[in-house]
Amino acid sequence: MTSLKSGQYIRVNDEVHYYTQQIVNVVFIEDQSTGNWVLVDAGMPMGGSKLIDVAKKHFGSRKPSAILLTHGHFDHVGSIKHLIEEWNVPVYAHPEEFPFLTGSQAYPEPDNTVEGGMLAKLSSIYPIEPVDISAVLQPLPPDGSVPFLKDWRWLHVPGHSPGQVAFYHDAEKLLVSGDAIITVRQDAMYKVLLQK
Repeated sequence: MTSLKSGQYIRVNDEVHYYTQQIVNVVFIEDQSTGNWVLVDAGMPMGGSKLIDVAKKHFGSRKPSAILLTHGHFDHVGSIKHLIEEWNVPVYAHPEEFPFLTGSQAYPEPDNTVEGGMLAKLSSIYPIEPVDISAVLQPLPPDGSVPFLKDWRWLHVPGHSPGQVAFYHDAEKLLVSGDAIITVRQDAMYKVLLQK
């Protein structure tokens, strides 16, 4: 399943851009005062090469300082191993996501009997297996700061997953929410594909 917006690279402001990869947004955040940049989430399985290409177009040969994960669902970590192999950078996540990111625990089976339309019905086919990135996995700092991004802070926003986080820039009033806030109607496949 692929959104019609897949493949679009969108500027939010001078430091924040996002790239839509099938059904997920991957966010590129740069701290222009230091030149550091991070990738928020790692997109869909088999999408790593495209994310690397997009990063090279925007940042040249500079690799990210880190990868930040909003959570560990398949559409947010699908290319994480490819990206780690390419860049060899730390990956930061909330400690409550660690079981799903160290290979020790799968996410719970989805309940496809809940209301919510076609996507809820299809939820049983979504991968729930954990990944093991323990060699590079780091906890987000407990003080709420975001590594390599001095003007950002992270917020624990559980619900979609136990360790779901969002990243917030106070001065810009900008929130990168992962799946904590979903603005696309999930009750019909048509709405998802058109990103309505």
